[in-house]
Amino acid sequence: MKIVVLLKQTFDTEEKIKIIDGAVDERDAKYVINPYDEYALEEAIRLKEKHGGEVIVAGCGPDRAKEALRTALAIGADEAILLDDESLTDDSSQLAAALAAVIAPLSPELVLAGLFAVDTGSGSVALQVAQHLDLPHASAALKLTIDSGEQLGAAHVPGAARYALVDRDVEGDMETVCIPLPALITAQQGLNEPRYPSLPGIMKAKRKPLRVVTLADLTISADGAEARTARTELTPPPQRAAGKRLGGTAEEQTRELVLLLQTEAKLL
Repeated sequence: MKIVVLLKQTFDTEEKIKIIDGAVDERDAKYVINPYDEYALEEAIRLKEKHGGEVIVAGCGPDRAKEALRTALAIGADEAILLDDESLTDDSSQLAAALAAVIAPLSPELVLAGLFAVDTGSGSVALQVAQHLDLPHASAALKLTIDSGEQLGAAHVPGAARYALVDRDVEGDMETVCIPLPALITAQQGLNEPRYPSLPGIMKAKRKPLRVVTLADLTISADGAEARTARTELTPPPQRAAGKRLGGTAEEQTRELVLLLQTEAKLL
């Protein structure tokens, strides 16, 4: 199997984010692989170990994002591709079109990605990539099995040799879907337990290919290259105010609480 994993470098979830002059202060910040993408990477490596093939990680970002891709290579990926984001905006539609243009020539049988990135939380890029590549998709996978349609009991789809049986999280419940490959699937927490890079893996990663591509290297339609949204402002959340203790009888406390919700919290 040829599997492509979409991978993003994000701030460490324990990192304290500072906003300076309308932008995130990246000085001395610690970066990691997006946690949900770790589940996608681990699943890709497990599938390679079971079925054979190769795992290619593809990400978009500045030069520092190579560190995350090198970590993925150390964990077990075979090749890495970095899309330089210098000519890209924060628009998810534009980013998805560019990533799809990177992936299309690879002709993967399976594309895996995290359910969402912890820094933006939108969870839309991977699904838009599936749309650009005209791939069936399933999101929030908690279990993934790849096999023939006969083994999985799937209805035959012309041209599909293998299928993905996906148990997916649907707001606290479980849904099982079967889709033909090639397909795109996003990983939910609980799909697996990601492994750590080993010392031999770190040494081997130095010799594995890491290719950098730019927007100029890609063929993207005029519609796909156009950003559809723009960020107008980035502000930190307001400082948490001190709590208030309401006195008096239960009736007096209720009246005061309702008044505060109307006048201060603006919730009523």
